[in-house]
Amino acid sequence: MTERGVTGGSVADGGLAVVTGASSGIGASFARLLAESGRDLFLVARRGDALARLAEELSKANGVDASFLAADLGTPEGREAVFASTEGSGRAVSILVNDAGYGLNGPEAELPLERVLGMLQLNVVATAELTHRFLVAMRARRAGGILNVASTSAFYPTPYFAAYGASKAFILSFSQALHEEAKKDGVTVTCLCPGYTKTSFYSVAGMRGAEATPFPEMTPEAVAKIGLDALAKRKACVVTHPLDRAWIASGRLVPRSVPVKLGAAFFSRSRLPGKS
Repeated sequence: MTERGVTGGSVADGGLAVVTGASSGIGASFARLLAESGRDLFLVARRGDALARLAEELSKANGVDASFLAADLGTPEGREAVFASTEGSGRAVSILVNDAGYGLNGPEAELPLERVLGMLQLNVVATAELTHRFLVAMRARRAGGILNVASTSAFYPTPYFAAYGASKAFILSFSQALHEEAKKDGVTVTCLCPGYTKTSFYSVAGMRGAEATPFPEMTPEAVAKIGLDALAKRKACVVTHPLDRAWIASGRLVPRSVPVKLGAAFFSRSRLPGKS
């Protein structure tokens, strides 16, 4: 798979790109970049109105076929509908971007259990199920690419972001393992690990944005481009910002308890007042 194979040409003849979480943020940026490269799209998110506007915009601007599905990927029915509407209907998928997900900031014991379990269903189960389903189809054709979006929180346990960080650690481990398994079958699995990104993630997670932190913030467009470039270059994993790569590397030089304590000190103060 060449770099053009992801952002320009076709990974598999007649294939299209599926992007989950496509209604806004990094997911919408993935969709725009793929459409600009001339690739047909199948966009998935819960907000059908936003998907309809984006699909129409991208179709008109780029001359591609942009269809969409409003579905809750936190449910078995939503996940089944994605596969049934694509591979199950004879529409071969050559790129899958698993971007759907959200976070929750705060002490685990104070977070609503329903929200925590819903987050794990979306972040972990949906990513694992869609990756598995489309990997089987791509492996049979010996062509395809899967890009799973994790986070810099995947690298160390994150107090006050515990379940979210653990969900992204699963995605990182799962994707890196599948990268080794699938490459002999002509399929690339890549994990994208962004840090702070200018999206609505903070408000959904109930936390302050990057302006209240020492961490660098990137645009969703820059993050999406880095992810697609990494997939094109057959990388197993990419961390988007050099400063994030530096602190992740430095954490390996000290006892594992040190980055955990530092994370606790930071994320215990990042929660918005009154959030639960």
